[in-house]
Amino acid sequence: MKPTLILVGADKGGVGKTTMSRSLLDYFARKNVLTRAFDTENPRGSLRRFYPGITEVIDLSNVAHQMKVLDTMETANVPVTIVDLKAGNLSYSLDLFERIGVLEAARNNVFNLGLVHVVGPSIASLDEIGEIGKYLQGVQYILARNSINETNFFEWDEGTTRKYFSTIPKAQEINIPKLNEMAYEQVDLSGVTFKDFIDNRAADGSAGKFSFVLRGYVRKWCNEIDAEYARVQLLQEIVAGGRGAQAHP
Repeated sequence: MKPTLILVGADKGGVGKTTMSRSLLDYFARKNVLTRAFDTENPRGSLRRFYPGITEVIDLSNVAHQMKVLDTMETANVPVTIVDLKAGNLSYSLDLFERIGVLEAARNNVFNLGLVHVVGPSIASLDEIGEIGKYLQGVQYILARNSINETNFFEWDEGTTRKYFSTIPKAQEINIPKLNEMAYEQVDLSGVTFKDFIDNRAADGSAGKFSFVLRGYVRKWCNEIDAEYARVQLLQEIVAGGRGAQAHP
């Protein structure tokens, strides 16, 4: 099975990009698919706070750090690599990957490449689709409409949406529901994964003291996200390149 690289990013800040990366890592854990992650929010690394064992903070503009990600995909013995792109860095990262041959390698089926493009409820987010469209040939593209921090999500004009999507092959769209504010806050304060919060497990592995009610809200939210990932066949289309997923027992 070829290695898989999944980029999670947005050119607009404040759209819940790192939360999206966390939901992906949790989803793969529930499906018994081994993952590793790189957090490009150097030096703070919000993603690493929740996944310290599998996440490394990097500076994507640093050549040595680019090598840490790309030169180890075959040898890491981990089928899925997730790169959480720093806010505002999506176009820059795609342009960089075009220039150094990453996108060409994906088009030549050297590895599977997916992009989860996180957008918020503004027309500026929609404009990003047109700006990055030129890079997406050979990339499995998922547009994630993220409602985590918004009560309502605007409805895009159908004609406008179709115009943007018509330039992108194999475009998929998923809707990320809003998580109850108190539940989201408690998971964030606890510094644990969504999965560990649901399982009532603290960061040190001991039994947690998390609210039964809030755990229920997080469980429901994760189930809804899982259904969205299943609907677009995330495992089959991105991780297995359209040939069916191979999970580890």
